[in-house]
Amino acid sequence: MMIRSLHRWPGLIAALLLVLLGLSGAALSVFPAIEAIGAPTQSEPAQSVADLAARIRAIYPGVEQIHRAPSGRITAFWFDAGTPGGAVIDPTTGKGVGSADVPPLQRWLTTLHRSLFLDDTGRIVAAFGAAAMLLLALTGAALVLRRTGGWRHVLSPLKGPLAGRVHVEIARFAVLGLALSSLTALWMTASTFGLLPEGAGPPPFPEVSGQTGFDLAQMQGLQNTPVTALRDLTFPYPDDLTDAFTLKTDSGQGFVDQGTGKLVAWSDLSAWDRMTETIYMLHTGRGAAVLGLVLGLMALGVPVMAGTGTLMWVASRRSRPRLRDNASAAQADTILLVGSEGGSTWGFAATLHAALTAAGERVHTAPMSAFAPERYHRAARIVVFAATYGNGTAPASAKGFLDRLAALPALPIPLTVLGFGDRSFPAYCGFAQDVALAAQARGWVSLLPFDSVDRQSSQDFARWGRAFGAKIGVPLELNHQPVTPRTETLTLISRRDYGVEVQAPTAILRFALPVAPLWRRLTGLGALRFAAGDLLGIVPKGSQVPRFYSLASAAGDGFIEICVRKHPDGLCSGQLFDLRAGQTIGAFVRRNPAFRPARGLGPVILIGAGTGIGPLAGFLRANRRQRPMHLWFGARHPDSDMLYGDDLAGWAADGRLGTLTTAFSRTATHCHVQDALRRDGARVAQLVASGAQILVCGGRGMAVGVSEALADILAPLGLTPARLKAEGRYAEDVY
Repeated sequence: MMIRSLHRWPGLIAALLLVLLGLSGAALSVFPAIEAIGAPTQSEPAQSVADLAARIRAIYPGVEQIHRAPSGRITAFWFDAGTPGGAVIDPTTGKGVGSADVPPLQRWLTTLHRSLFLDDTGRIVAAFGAAAMLLLALTGAALVLRRTGGWRHVLSPLKGPLAGRVHVEIARFAVLGLALSSLTALWMTASTFGLLPEGAGPPPFPEVSGQTGFDLAQMQGLQNTPVTALRDLTFPYPDDLTDAFTLKTDSGQGFVDQGTGKLVAWSDLSAWDRMTETIYMLHTGRGAAVLGLVLGLMALGVPVMAGTGTLMWVASRRSRPRLRDNASAAQADTILLVGSEGGSTWGFAATLHAALTAAGERVHTAPMSAFAPERYHRAARIVVFAATYGNGTAPASAKGFLDRLAALPALPIPLTVLGFGDRSFPAYCGFAQDVALAAQARGWVSLLPFDSVDRQSSQDFARWGRAFGAKIGVPLELNHQPVTPRTETLTLISRRDYGVEVQAPTAILRFALPVAPLWRRLTGLGALRFAAGDLLGIVPKGSQVPRFYSLASAAGDGFIEICVRKHPDGLCSGQLFDLRAGQTIGAFVRRNPAFRPARGLGPVILIGAGTGIGPLAGFLRANRRQRPMHLWFGARHPDSDMLYGDDLAGWAADGRLGTLTTAFSRTATHCHVQDALRRDGARVAQLVASGAQILVCGGRGMAVGVSEALADILAPLGLTPARLKAEGRYAEDVY
C-alpha cells in the first residue's frame, strides 16, 4: 500500500509538469542529431587548432572566440567595426557556412524544459518534477514486478483494463531511461545552484611575455592540439599585452602566450569534471545523438502514462474530494483571485478566506491566471490580491490575467483590487495598479478604491479589511501574521563609517559566516552559499518583513559584507547602524544570478553611486584573473563618503580594477556619475563595441540617468540599453 501511495500521489500532483518536461525533453532530443548531421565535415583529421584559428582570423580579423560542439560543429564569434557576428565554420576553409544562432524553437524549448520561463523558481519546480519522476520510476518498477510476479515474469503478457495494460507496457519499456534522465537532471540542477563541489577549474593566470603579434599558425601551444580535441579558444582582448589565449580541450584548459605561442599554464580536467561532462552528455544527448534519441523516445511515454494513470485513479474513486473551505466558482459569493510570486500574498488571501467563511460567506479562492467570469454565476463581488514582480510585471500566478481581462466585457459584479508591495521600490504595486486601471477602462464597477499593503503590513491589511467588511455588511477583523523566513544568526566583526559630514551616514558592515552544526556540514546543508550581487535579507526587530541588501562579498571571501545608508526613521537601517562588533542580527540569503559578471574574460563596465558600490566592490574583489573591469562611481564628497577608497586603490594596483572614474556632487564640479559617463562617452562606446558587459547598481533616479546617458553614447553604434539587456550585456540592481 505504501509503494502504491508513493507512486500515485507524486504522479497525480506533478502530472502536468511531468508531461511538459517529457514532451519538451523529447523534442530537444532531436536537435543534437540534427546538429551532428548538419555539421561541416573535417577533411583534415589531423588539423591543428593553430591552423583552424589562422584560417578563421584571415577571414574574420576581429574573431574573439572559436567553439567546437560535441557534435563536431565549429562556430566562431567576432566583432567587425563594432558589430558582433557569428557563424558556423567550415574547418577546411575557415569561412562561415551558416548562422551560429540557436534556432528560436530550440531556445524556447530549452528555456521551457529547464525553468518553465520562471528562472530559478522554475528550475526548482523542474527539479521537483525530476525527483517525482525518479520516485515514480522506482516505485513503478516495484509495482510492475509485484504485478507480474517477479523478474522472471516481468515481460509476461498483462491482463486487466486497457488503461492499466497500456500504462505498464510503456513503463516496462521506458523506466530505465526515465530514471537515468531524472537522476542526471537532479545532478545538473544541484550543480546549477552550487550544491555540488566544483571541479579543478582553470589554472592561475600566469605571467606572460607582454608581447603580441606572434604568427597564429606557428603557435606551438595551438599546433599541438588537434581540432578534434578543441572545446573553446578565446582570443586575447585586443591590444592588451597582459592577456593570453584561453584554450579549453577535452582534457583540460590553460593559457597560450600571444607573444611566444607557448602554452604557459595548464590544468587537467579532474575526475569530477569528467563525471559532470558525462552526466551532461547522458541528459542532453550532445555527443551521443543516438542515445539522446532513444531517451527522447522514452520520454514520449510520459504523457501517455500520465493520462492512463489519471484514468486509473479516477476509476478507483467514486467521487473526487473537495477542499472543505473552498467553494466552487459557480456557487461562491466572493471570488478571491491571487497574484503572487513568492507566496506571501497567498497567506493574506488565506486569512481573508477564513474570516469570510467563518462569517457564513461562500468563497472561491484561485490564482489570477484562473480568471473565468463566465463561471461566476452567483458571485456578489470579485476581490483581487495582486503582488508585483520585478519592475512592475505580473507575478507567476497572474500570467495572462490582463490579456484575459481586456478580451472580456465587464460583468455587473463589483471588483476591488488590493496591491501588495514595498514602497522602497519605484514600481510599488505597479502590476496591481495596472489591473485596477484595466478593469476601470473595461467598465467594471469598483467596490472599493484601489488600496495597497506595504511590506506585508498587518495594520494596512486590517484597515483594508474593516473597510471591505463595512462595504459588504460583514464585520471583519483581519489579524494576519506573516510567516517570517528562517534566518541565520550573523555576528558583526567590523564596520567602516562614512558620510556623516554630508548628512548621509553610511557604513560598510562585515559579518562572520555562521557556524553550522556538524550534521548540517556533513549533509552539505551547513554553509551559506552566496556570491557578490546576491541579496541579504534582514528581518529587523519589530517587523516580520525582510529588507534586502546587495552583498559585497562571496562565500569564498570568508565573510558577509553589505553597505548600508541610514535613512530617517528607517527601521532596519537604524538597527544596523546601532550594531557594534560582537552583536548579532537574523538574516538569510536570496540568490540574484541575473546581476553578476558573465563568464569569460571580456571587459566589464561597473556603474554605481553611494551604497550601490557594494556588489561592484564584490565583483572587483573576486577579479583575481585580472579581467578588464572599469568602474564609474558617484558619491557626494571624496573626503567623507569615498566608499572602499583604500580597497579600490589596492585593486587598481594588483590589476583587478582597470580604471576608476569618480563623480562627486558636493564639490565644485557638481558632477554625477551619468555626467562622467557622457564625458567619457568615446571610451565607453569603445568598450561596449568590444563586447563589454554593463552592470549598474544604485538608486532608481541614478539608474534612469545612466540609462539615458548610455542611450546617447551608444546610438552611433546602433545599440540601445534595451538591446544590451536583451543580449544579457546590461543588468541593473536598483532600489
